[in-house]
Amino acid sequence: MKSDLRDGPAALSQGIFQPFRAIGYITSSVPFSVQRLGTETFVTVSVGKAWQIYNCAKLNLVLVGPQLPKKIRALASYRDYTFAAYGNKIAVFKRAHQVATWSSHTAKVKLLYLFGDHILSVDVDHHLFIWAFKGIEQNLEPVSHIVLEGKFSPTCIVHPDTYLNKVILGSQEGNLQIWNVNTKKKLYDFKGWDSPISCCVSSPALDVVAVGCADGKIHVHNIRYDEELVTFTHSMRGAVTALSFSTDGQPLLASGGSSGVISIWNLEKRRLQSVIKDAHDGAIISLHFFANEPVLMSASADNSIKMWIFDTSDGDPRLLRFRNGHSAPPLCIRFYANGRHILSAGQDRAFRLFSVVQDQQSRELSQRHVAKRAKKLRIKEEDIKLKPVIAFDCAEIRERDWCNVVTCHVDTAEAYVWRLQNFVLGEHILNPSEENRTPVKACTISACGNFAVLGTAGGWIERFNLQSGLSRGIYLDKSERRSCGHYGEVVGVACDSTNTLMISAGYHGDIKVWNFRGRELNSRWEVGCPVVKIVYHRPNGLLATVADDLVIRIYDVVALRMVRKFEGHNDRVTDLCFSEDGKWLLSSSMDGTLRIWDVILARQIDAVRVDVAITALSLSPNMDVLATTHVDQNGVYLWVNQAMFTGSSSIDSYVSGNDIRHINLPSISAAEGNKVTDFEKRNTHCLHVKETGIMQFDQKIPDLITLSLLPKTQWQSLINLDIIKVRNKPIELPKKPEKAPFFLPSVPSLSGDIMFKPSEETNEELKDKDAEQNSDYMTDLLASPFLQVLQSAVESKNFSAFTDYIKGLSPSSLDMELRMIQIIDDDGEFSGLSKRPELLSLDMLLDYFIREISCGNNFEFVQAVVRLFLKIHGETVRCQSQLQDKAQKLLETQCAVWQRVDKLFQNARCMVAFLSNSQF
Repeated sequence: MKSDLRDGPAALSQGIFQPFRAIGYITSSVPFSVQRLGTETFVTVSVGKAWQIYNCAKLNLVLVGPQLPKKIRALASYRDYTFAAYGNKIAVFKRAHQVATWSSHTAKVKLLYLFGDHILSVDVDHHLFIWAFKGIEQNLEPVSHIVLEGKFSPTCIVHPDTYLNKVILGSQEGNLQIWNVNTKKKLYDFKGWDSPISCCVSSPALDVVAVGCADGKIHVHNIRYDEELVTFTHSMRGAVTALSFSTDGQPLLASGGSSGVISIWNLEKRRLQSVIKDAHDGAIISLHFFANEPVLMSASADNSIKMWIFDTSDGDPRLLRFRNGHSAPPLCIRFYANGRHILSAGQDRAFRLFSVVQDQQSRELSQRHVAKRAKKLRIKEEDIKLKPVIAFDCAEIRERDWCNVVTCHVDTAEAYVWRLQNFVLGEHILNPSEENRTPVKACTISACGNFAVLGTAGGWIERFNLQSGLSRGIYLDKSERRSCGHYGEVVGVACDSTNTLMISAGYHGDIKVWNFRGRELNSRWEVGCPVVKIVYHRPNGLLATVADDLVIRIYDVVALRMVRKFEGHNDRVTDLCFSEDGKWLLSSSMDGTLRIWDVILARQIDAVRVDVAITALSLSPNMDVLATTHVDQNGVYLWVNQAMFTGSSSIDSYVSGNDIRHINLPSISAAEGNKVTDFEKRNTHCLHVKETGIMQFDQKIPDLITLSLLPKTQWQSLINLDIIKVRNKPIELPKKPEKAPFFLPSVPSLSGDIMFKPSEETNEELKDKDAEQNSDYMTDLLASPFLQVLQSAVESKNFSAFTDYIKGLSPSSLDMELRMIQIIDDDGEFSGLSKRPELLSLDMLLDYFIREISCGNNFEFVQAVVRLFLKIHGETVRCQSQLQDKAQKLLETQCAVWQRVDKLFQNARCMVAFLSNSQF
């Protein structure tokens, strides 16, 4: 890829969009690792350079690991620990935090295996290392090392049950070896089957293992006597890639092949029991029968995990639950539902909905019983599915009434509609009435959501009603050589916001403006060269076009003239996108660049270069997130708009202008392993809050405030505590007990009421006791946890621990702690802070309030605490000259912060009003 001379200096500047994370990745071609914790089962999978953990109960995502420098080649897991091999190193994680790195290997690690309290690792140079993961922080060196000599290239490893300290290794040469890892000796060399061994698994029966070979055969072998028990052969071509034995009492063996087919073998009858032909679209990577359950889990290179249950009368498995993403790169994307979802269509013939907020809500739109029809016709599911989508449009306004999405497909003369509310294919098919039927190439939905306009490769333009699916007119240009809308292919159609105009563009460079209702041609103009793509922005009536000369031209449709012209791309422009306010135009190209153009200033304001060219892009309606798809990448990549999260008022203050910056693609996890900037960490954390609801701010975005995320009742109760106490006061007075407890001494009385016998302590003893209590008052005051945490926070100048402490107190407890330092006997005897501990505590609290308010942290909670503090100690602060200076500083800080916040609110209100008025 060509590099720009300006890439170097520009790399130091920050651009508008920064990497956030990638979505749509479920698993890769690395075998998964399954473990059971208590009553729940978890599976750890690899997704490129990161790993993810799913809870098998619902296949929901529970943990995402940090980004590693290289792709993961092997995985293993044990309780809270995850072991990931990348390159010649092994990273050890405790939950999501990396605690160690094992780097004794000199070649790429290809196998990891959990062996009791140890991990076995094998590299491509035939070295086997044994690692102890107890006390990982200290044990960074392997416990033992074995060299597999001779022509033996290990491909799999397994530990037979009851074989102490012994493992079996399969090889590329086709033979098996059994080793004692404790004595480092090879115990036996099995002859093998003259075919590379691809997988090996131990059975519930002692001394029996199953071996899968590259020739499609499965050998069930007794390793104690070196005898072949039974041999199965796959009917489909390809290697056996995964095996698993059932442990729920049924004598079943599941095998997966490179063709994506799962075969179930009955070991007692020694025959094939059932076949899942279309289990996956790619090679089976892993199979696992759950312990004592008739459930099989499979993972494939087609980016999916599926669970099958054996509960039918004929013994055939059925699909229980699954998680999948695109198995081939997506071609088109579009934000939907105010930026919460992304519609995506890929080369795998799937039309999907991804959730930006919660990953569990992502799903594939149904194409009406594809699996059932494919099984009945005995063909593949892929042959039943619609062809890949090349263009689509959606309208949210009629989502609840009828179909609101229309799609165009490769080499298909019809367009299909989808009901997104039910996530299914619609009941109508839009068939243009063209004589010589040609594929539909362009589509759009009107602003009212009632009509869809289609354009074909033959130049035909026709309008359809989405509710009925019937044709509602044809757009014909009588000046053309034949009766059609354009002489050549229609590359794009668009409708304005009032159903007054319809715009169409032909490949030969002619752009036409039609009367939407009457379908007459109003005007036309020539671009001058073939047009390949158009994008129309309804609120401001601007049309952006891209031609073969790589020039982006923007036209005013009402004025019928070109208003902007942008040049800079060096290769085919793949996609265009307007921002919601119409001020920015984003463009991507096969030269690997993403460029942002300011429509008002008529200049480029930012440009980035990525390693993999962008094929499609979409900017969310709120303009806070950009979604992109890339060549040969199955996921959707999200970028955050830092202009939405910073207080800078000028674009020039943080973007690079005409300079091109090189930037890496977003990762699955934007943790410290990805070397993200401080700004990326802040935005990653902010968007993570949308998914988890948990916020732990270490840094704050400048000029903004952060909330405590406490329940509203907790900080409001601090303000209204007196009212709450009055409301909760009992209506009836407490009644006297009828009888006193037997262990309390009592004396008779004339009234008949029970009177308890007073203590026998003398007056002198009581006086001594009161004196001791008064002398220990100051010590008890300073010894309270509340003041201890406050004092340590003041000394360290870090108030986060004190904030966490008081946030954990109930409103009544916090009120009591503040009243405990109240000065009641203020007789003027004490004149300095050092002589009166209560004044010192009040001084420290004022320092705390000044610090927290100036930082803007836990804003609403701190405001409530300050109000309660002034309510209790306001008179003391007013009378004590030592505290007046701090109180004045607190007032100035409060005013400054509130003015800044109020200014931001005013700007936000003005922006909302401007956008609202600009839409009409």
